[in-house]
Amino acid sequence: MRVRVGEGVSLNVRVFGADARGTPFLLVHGLSSNARLWDGVAAALAGHPVYAVDLRSHGESDAPPTGYDTATAADDLAAVCDLLDLPAAIVAGQSWGGNVVVQLAARFPSRVAALALVDGGWIHLAARFPSWEACAARLRPPDVSAITATTLRASLRATHPDWEPWAIEATIANLAVGPGDSLRRRLPVDRHMSILRSMWDDPPQPYYPRVEAPVLAIPAGSAEADLAGLRDVKVRPYPGGDHDLHAQHPASIAADLLGLVP
Repeated sequence: MRVRVGEGVSLNVRVFGADARGTPFLLVHGLSSNARLWDGVAAALAGHPVYAVDLRSHGESDAPPTGYDTATAADDLAAVCDLLDLPAAIVAGQSWGGNVVVQLAARFPSRVAALALVDGGWIHLAARFPSWEACAARLRPPDVSAITATTLRASLRATHPDWEPWAIEATIANLAVGPGDSLRRRLPVDRHMSILRSMWDDPPQPYYPRVEAPVLAIPAGSAEADLAGLRDVKVRPYPGGDHDLHAQHPASIAADLLGLVP
């Protein structure tokens, strides 16, 4: 489904169970990721309509010249909710998507019945690095021009032996496969860095006091979540888990999300 969120900007939304009558779920991917990584979770949310959104320049969505920051991403999600006429949804965001959905909950509270933060939603880059320059140097994405899809697929299988084939292919889809099995970024490096800069300038913690919905924080591995300021939060850790928990443990993550249904 295509949803027009602004002048000349349409987002791709993957829809599951559109005719289901349960509380809707809105699923949001992380930086340089895509909505397909939620497919396993969505399949396990039977009985509920599920909407997984590709943000700007991600997945199959449009790539306008502007709007690469957390605030605009939250605005886009609010527009998706408006245009689809969704009742208050259970909203889940992974990694940077967690930061985005915190803003959605704080600024558009009527859209969010409950919030799930999947190894994100507490990412505060200015607290992790001594300067923006150090942050940018460390987190600038690598060149992918010398890598083929076949090579990347083999690497993902080796490093994530417990992932199902759909999750490997969904991860490949973070990039566009071109002639000769070549890869290119869907999200160009300059736009990636623009989003990172917004994460530096606009962390989620100042929005916490404005979040009225109950929150489930789901950190992976040894991640420490700075959740001070959230009024109603529970933590469900996944020790040893991958950052992409929704790809690694889709059934368990879906069960966690279903636990938020009123």
